[in-house]
Amino acid sequence: MDGIDGDPRRVLIVGGGICGLTLALCLNRSGHDVTVFESVAEPRELGVGINLLPHCVRVLHDLGLEEALAAGAVMTGELRFCSDDGTLIWSEPRGLAADNPWPQYSIHRGHLQMLLLDAVRRDLGAGRVLTGHHLTGFEHDAGGVTADFVDRRTGMDLDSARGDLLIGCDGLHSTVRRLLFPDEGAMHYSGLVLWRGAVEAEPFLDGRTMFMAGHDQQKAVVYPIRNPSEPGGTALINWVAERPVDLDVATADWNTPVDPSKIAPWFEDWDFGWIHVGELIASSEMAYEFPMVDRDPLERWSHGRVTLLGDAAHPMRPNGSNGASQGILDAETLTVTLDSESDPVEALQAYDEERREVTGRLVLANRQAGPERVMQWVKDRCDGSCMNRHTCVDEHDLEREATAYKALAGFDIASLQAMSGRDSSRQVTPAKPGTPEGPG
Repeated sequence: MDGIDGDPRRVLIVGGGICGLTLALCLNRSGHDVTVFESVAEPRELGVGINLLPHCVRVLHDLGLEEALAAGAVMTGELRFCSDDGTLIWSEPRGLAADNPWPQYSIHRGHLQMLLLDAVRRDLGAGRVLTGHHLTGFEHDAGGVTADFVDRRTGMDLDSARGDLLIGCDGLHSTVRRLLFPDEGAMHYSGLVLWRGAVEAEPFLDGRTMFMAGHDQQKAVVYPIRNPSEPGGTALINWVAERPVDLDVATADWNTPVDPSKIAPWFEDWDFGWIHVGELIASSEMAYEFPMVDRDPLERWSHGRVTLLGDAAHPMRPNGSNGASQGILDAETLTVTLDSESDPVEALQAYDEERREVTGRLVLANRQAGPERVMQWVKDRCDGSCMNRHTCVDEHDLEREATAYKALAGFDIASLQAMSGRDSSRQVTPAKPGTPEGPG
């Protein structure tokens, strides 16, 4: 539906990534007039894996994407924490296996972005996604927002755009955020670097398990992001390697290609029987280096008719698999507040008040490694006598840690069950019967 005054909002979305495209779909289903401006000239299926937690999967299902997600992702069934020799610390069911109302998905980031882009072009029209448009500035007044763009390939100025609202969904290096907070300063560097890759390999365990192994000085995260195309075939396996590096992030080259053979030797003795981490990494064609950074939570996101969303609003360390999921929740909340408030400026303030504090708490929790810190507990406490499973940390402490983080992030079972029966006015309008759910 439109705002309660009956007029659709003209919304300019800066950034055509996962969060910006999800917002476009949410707003369009509510009758708003949406245009997406993407800096990249030709979006392609790039990147590696991400996880979509059940509370954000609910939003995507509401948008009619259930079949497309099921076809292109792995429905995660278990999460394991292990020490660096593969000994189990903690295991818990995930998604539908944990009796949640919605699944948890592991999916290739680029595939998800293309799936969303196809849906936006189908539902809004191809002309509502303007690629090659890099934001250079904006001005907002009592009547709206004017945004200026340039084609970075040619340096040519492009036509300005006018709207009622401008939403910065332009990621970690957000231009909108920089223009709103020119004196914010450098990002907060964790001291850790991630190397990420994906490779076709034999499925491990039940083919639906995600595991994290190691400790603060060296860690691996591995999970499948695409199922085998035929019985007995290989799956696309996503891996992340993490180690401390003394690095000046101000001059870091983000997503630098790295030869996996330089990473694999760190894990050459990580043979767990059901997977050999070093061999998995060595078999990859390419890896990408990414310093693990975040930013301090802001005191506000919304400035008049301009606000931030997703990584532009709350860039966080990836511990707990929450970055994309929280941005998708942002998109739903912003849509609901625009539908509920007659004044668009007040709508942005209401969105800010509902989402900023909870995401700020997650940013700070993830600085302490989120739920993954139980692996360091074992590193610090184990005397080497634990065999098939670590008993050096009390199981109740492990369960309490897992439950507390889910509650903080909003995907504990009680919250999910409450969502499944909540008032439909708090949800994005579902797709109409017969609407295609996959890419056109």
